[in-house]
Amino acid sequence: MSEGEWADAEHVERYLSRVGEGPGADGDALLLELLPPCASRVLDLGTGDGRLIGLLRRARPGITALGIDSSPLMLERARARFAHDPLVEIVDHDLAERLPRLGELDAVVSALAIHHLEHERKRELYREAFEFLRPGGVFVNLDHVASPTVNLHLAFFDAIDEPIENEDPSDRLLDVHTQLGWLVDIGFEDVDCLWKWRELALLAAVRPAAGDR
Repeated sequence: MSEGEWADAEHVERYLSRVGEGPGADGDALLLELLPPCASRVLDLGTGDGRLIGLLRRARPGITALGIDSSPLMLERARARFAHDPLVEIVDHDLAERLPRLGELDAVVSALAIHHLEHERKRELYREAFEFLRPGGVFVNLDHVASPTVNLHLAFFDAIDEPIENEDPSDRLLDVHTQLGWLVDIGFEDVDCLWKWRELALLAAVRPAAGDR
């Protein structure tokens, strides 16, 4: 995923001024609830300024977190946020490329990042998340998804009080049904869309425990 507008300070500031507000906050809260009780190591895909990791660390102070992003502006903010937190590591990596070796994880999470990838890369990334998860580990993606009609797409922008002219040119929106099907095909279980508000959706899945499959 090329840097594009994510290397533009004005675009980044406008995004950060809105993220985490409104109905999306409900999705954040549910994402945190879905973490396994004994989770100790979590990966955040497209961490941005580290907002989601910050929520994770407040909810679970003992968790070790790894955040991945490729925007220089976001990486600078995330590293500054966690400069004095030894349990957080921020890595410069483009999600359009295969994930580096990261070791085993208890959870892979993401918020408003994966929808920027081309569809085939989305599916590959879901498979890579499955490979890194320990048995019983969870994948949770709170993301911007496609509406079934143009009218509903326009209504979403009206609902968030954002002119359609400001639609992010890097968006590659995809419907929920297709993504849930991918997760099932990859081998996840308990696959579901557990929360949805217009074009915001929380997709969750579990890597089967050893011996389940």
